[in-house]
Amino acid sequence: MHPGQRSYTLQQAVQDSAPLARLTALARESGERLAAVQALIPPALRRGIRPGPIDGLSWCLLVDNSAAASKLRQLLPTLQTALRARGWEVDAIRVKIQARL
Repeated sequence: MHPGQRSYTLQQAVQDSAPLARLTALARESGERLAAVQALIPPALRRGIRPGPIDGLSWCLLVDNSAAASKLRQLLPTLQTALRARGWEVDAIRVKIQARL
C-alpha cells in the first residue's frame, strides 16, 4: 500500500458509495419481497426461484426453467396482492428464466 492510502473493507466501500448503497438496499428488499410471498409458492417451486432486480414499481423473479416460469406466472396476481398488502408498491412482476451456474 502506498503512503497516504487507506484500505477499505467491502462494506465500507459500499457505505461510502451512494450507487452501491442503493444497489445493496434494492437487493435486500428483493430478498425480503420473496420471503414475504414464499408461503404462497408451492414447496416444489420454491428452491427454483430467486429474487431478481427491482426497477421502479416492477419486480423480477428469476427461475431455473420454463416449467417453473409457467407455473409462477399463474401465481403473479396473488403474489402482487400479497406484496401490496404488506406495503410494497408493485405494479408488475416479471419472470425471467435464468439457469443457475
